[in-house]
Amino acid sequence: MQRRWALAAKEVFPAFLMLGLTSFGGPIAHLAYFRREFVERRRWLSEQAYAELVALCQFLPGPSSSQVGMALGLRRAGIPGALAAWLGFTLPSALLMIAAAYGVARLSGLAHAPWLHGLKLAAVAIVAHAVWSMGRQLCIDGLRFAIAAGAACICIVYPSAWAQLGAIAAGGLLGWRLLDGTTAGEAMHERAPYRRRWALGALGLFMLGLAGLSPLAAWSGSHGVAVFDGFYRSGALVFGGGHVVLPLLDAQTVGRGWLDADTFLAGYGIAQAIPGPLFTFAAFLGYSMTPAPNGWTGALIALLGLFLPSFLLLIGALPFWDRLRRSVGARAALCGINAAVVGLLAAAFYDPVMTSAIHTPVDALIATLGLALLLAGNAPSWLVVALCVAAANLPNVFGAV
Repeated sequence: MQRRWALAAKEVFPAFLMLGLTSFGGPIAHLAYFRREFVERRRWLSEQAYAELVALCQFLPGPSSSQVGMALGLRRAGIPGALAAWLGFTLPSALLMIAAAYGVARLSGLAHAPWLHGLKLAAVAIVAHAVWSMGRQLCIDGLRFAIAAGAACICIVYPSAWAQLGAIAAGGLLGWRLLDGTTAGEAMHERAPYRRRWALGALGLFMLGLAGLSPLAAWSGSHGVAVFDGFYRSGALVFGGGHVVLPLLDAQTVGRGWLDADTFLAGYGIAQAIPGPLFTFAAFLGYSMTPAPNGWTGALIALLGLFLPSFLLLIGALPFWDRLRRSVGARAALCGINAAVVGLLAAAFYDPVMTSAIHTPVDALIATLGLALLLAGNAPSWLVVALCVAAANLPNVFGAV
């Protein structure tokens, strides 16, 4: 365990801290950043193993991109690695959201800033590169390509978390029935880096929190426990992550009179403009709530409440996932699931990544040039982000001259 803590501090935390500072574009873009950093550059795991982690986290409630980050840390350095990955990826955006709570009114025009549009164009290039690269690795025959295309069509026509789950389930069923699971690769023999009793304990704590926090809040009359309970239930019951959690958070804060709607919407707008997971919006809400505890204490309670369920579920599910995927049938199903994950990424690339960023031929040109740098020049993601932001701001620069 001491070695894992050292590995988490030396490798995992710095890597995810850098991503927490530079990963703009939302959950789908985060998956592309993770893939580029840990599959291509650092080679911590294979393309197939990464796709399987993405598929697992799509099935679990909570913030999917943050869970994938935790899973990567878990694979690298055990439970200390998962904690280090979460802290590194979450800390920058959480601090930014807390700082933003001081001056919401002064940041009201942020959504139309040219530099924010440049970040969206960079996300287009990065996600397009991920779709292309993962497709080449995971859709190696006509059937897998058809599964990916079908999953993409389902998620475009029915843009919901349930459609995503259905597409993944259909991909798994088709893979189980039609694909060969004996060629699934070496990633199938990896094991969770902790014992099963840790998994059972994590699942027990998850259920205890889900069933016991509300009665505890009612019995104690503590507003702090009520806040933790509200955010915990939001994190435990949301599928798909990202923007899907917003209605739940609105009900837990504005709906209970802890926050006004204008402040809620202002914080949501700011969350679109910063790197890292959207779930750190919880820090803004916890800081801004009127009843005490609020401020830094409220921000910490809200953050821990929202992220804890996903952490417990990941630790609880991973060992059983590993055992299931050792069978030939499960391996064939995972081949189909991997293809479906490519389709999900392609659907998200179209909407909302591309539709929210590409409005003019110039936008398309900037994003295409960014993609070309990634494909041909193997440019680092941060450089593509910087160039896209600079290009998006050129009209304002020339207009001011």
